[in-house]
Amino acid sequence: MKIAIVGSGYVGLVSGACLADFGHAVRCVDKDANKISALREGRIPIFEPGLDGLVASNMAAGRLSFDTDLSAAVAEAEVVFIAVGTPSRRGDGFADLTYVYAAARDIAHALRGHTVLVTKSTVPVGTGDEVERIVRELRPDADFQVVSNPEFLREGAAIDDFKRPDRIVVGSDDARAREVMNEVYRPLYLNSAPILHTSRRTAELTKYAANAFLATKITFINEMADLCEKVGANVQDVARGMGLDNRIGAKFLHAGPGYGGSCFPKDTLALIKTAQDFGAPSRIVETVAAVNDQRKRSMARRVIEALGGSVRGRTVALLGLTFKPNTDDMRDAPSLAIVTALQDGGANVRAFDPEGMGQAALVLNDVAYASDAYDCAAGADAVVLVTEWNTFRALDLERIGAAMTGRVFLDLRNVYKREIMEAKGFQYHDVGRGGDAPMRARTEAAA
Repeated sequence: MKIAIVGSGYVGLVSGACLADFGHAVRCVDKDANKISALREGRIPIFEPGLDGLVASNMAAGRLSFDTDLSAAVAEAEVVFIAVGTPSRRGDGFADLTYVYAAARDIAHALRGHTVLVTKSTVPVGTGDEVERIVRELRPDADFQVVSNPEFLREGAAIDDFKRPDRIVVGSDDARAREVMNEVYRPLYLNSAPILHTSRRTAELTKYAANAFLATKITFINEMADLCEKVGANVQDVARGMGLDNRIGAKFLHAGPGYGGSCFPKDTLALIKTAQDFGAPSRIVETVAAVNDQRKRSMARRVIEALGGSVRGRTVALLGLTFKPNTDDMRDAPSLAIVTALQDGGANVRAFDPEGMGQAALVLNDVAYASDAYDCAAGADAVVLVTEWNTFRALDLERIGAAMTGRVFLDLRNVYKREIMEAKGFQYHDVGRGGDAPMRARTEAAA
């Protein structure tokens, strides 16, 4: 099939490369001429494992191309995906649909023959209705349908998620559009990937509901981690005990500094706003968003407390800056709040991230960036493991300790074991692994 993808950002580029790898003829379009020029030269503007090779191989095979000419790409396409950004709108947190509606207008003028117009971007309920109204108003003669087909891609594992999805959600009540979408995803039938056909509004809401639920799981286990620290329990064992229940599942039950990234913060806010607008407020999701925001800054307070209540003039080294490993994405990363709070307290911040320092430099000021973890730890009063990159999972602890001025180590991802760290002479702080804290407190009180 001939497919056009409007928007060559993260979702558009990954989707386009994977669809081309299925054998479709895909043209990715973007108004950013510099981005298109770079892509044509094989330079990928984002970090996603395996994406550079996938793009190169499909370009070489002639199945994947990049262009700034939307009209030509749409005129030839049987299916047009809208994959533009929907950032949070300033002021109320609702999804900013400016780019979606602008794309709809541009596409309307270029339509030729029967075309299925697919919203791949994450959009609030009713967006497909407005896209259809815009196109119909501009081109009442056009033969088209508007379909919702939300993406469920995890950064760092997006290619595998696209090619081996848990499900494919297609929102349309039109039989012809459904058949076209079945053909788009026909190569996935061998993987037995279920296609869930729903109404368009149901598909739009499904994406938000899924992300809000996952954000809730993360926030819940983080609150359980706080309780574990008070009562002397181990949150990792609590999570295992919960996750073994098939009704709950083990995924997204890892305590840490809070969720970030391009999806969960933005999508929870958009869902909250949508629910309020329709008179069905989602109190649980409202609380999840508020608690998560508070948690990020509370991680900095842990660092300050570990250094005796003040970080003024002290040096703090952060290992990891991106919101998760295997991406260079800094959007709403916990490190942003941590760095800001530490700097507000007068700390000197050093940092190292395998892929994220370029993006971090665009949003963080007065941070000294290091060449590796050991360079980062040099002269530090405390080291804070923020992002669980694999390269941080087997550090030479003797070398780290020798490089530091102090031996305070805060492990916000519970990568290391307390007994090993303490045996190496570190003052070690983890998240939610209270151990025998109450017993130790009672023993000390009795003494």
